[in-house]
Amino acid sequence: MTGAEAIRIAVADLAGAGVADPSRDARRLMAMVMGLDPSRLTLHLHDVITDQEEFAFFLHVQERCKRQPLSQIVGYREFYGRRFQVTPAVLDPRPDTEILVEAALAEPFERVLDLGTGSGCILLTLLKEMPGAWGLGTDLSGKALEVASANRAALGLDGPAVLREGSWWDAVEGGPFDLIVSNPPYIAESAMASLEPEVRDWEPHLALTPGGDGLDAYRLITAGALAHLEPGGRLMVEIGFDQGDAVAAMFEAAGFTEVRLLPDLDGRDRVVMGNAP
Repeated sequence: MTGAEAIRIAVADLAGAGVADPSRDARRLMAMVMGLDPSRLTLHLHDVITDQEEFAFFLHVQERCKRQPLSQIVGYREFYGRRFQVTPAVLDPRPDTEILVEAALAEPFERVLDLGTGSGCILLTLLKEMPGAWGLGTDLSGKALEVASANRAALGLDGPAVLREGSWWDAVEGGPFDLIVSNPPYIAESAMASLEPEVRDWEPHLALTPGGDGLDAYRLITAGALAHLEPGGRLMVEIGFDQGDAVAAMFEAAGFTEVRLLPDLDGRDRVVMGNAP
């Protein structure tokens, strides 16, 4: 069987399972089992695959048919031009989160805190893009920090990036900071059942929802942020598409100035940011 023949079978299986882009995912899985960069797969589609490659390919196709995220199967996700390890212990880095990164990089910083760092994609990207800066990433999940630690080592950031386990401000040391960022759990408990299976069934619920109305993390973050920020320092958080007004009001009530909303790629509110007085 050639790679192209196997992909045709896989596309039909994936489409039947409701996978959104079955052709793309089948090609990514084939590239993985053939040991190729996805950009080179086309050159080898008509190569005959080995029995071992065929077995591994269709095994991974069945995993994807169960709606396991592609990134968890291949083991990584591209984010801001770099490859980050992904496991079921962390959220899959998403393109919309790059908006927060772009906003953070719009001004220089020396000390950055990432609350709920997960895979480390935000913190580590910021430190790679801002040489000389130091950063702390915290997370309640030890397994998430293992992933972040692996990504830190892969990017050569063992020096400037520190990781600590703990709940929100309890894990913070080394401040004050001139930048605090967070992509906290923000999905309301009532909305969890309507999520895509890739998210609802495979990503860590601890990183998806705080329960209730989904806003508890923002209440904690805004209540404690000024005590950990330099005067004029910045706080920015990623939010759900319908949470902009509520979170902006929390920033203002906490004493932040120049509070503003940034839209995502679809024009929906995605980031709230403000400055310490």
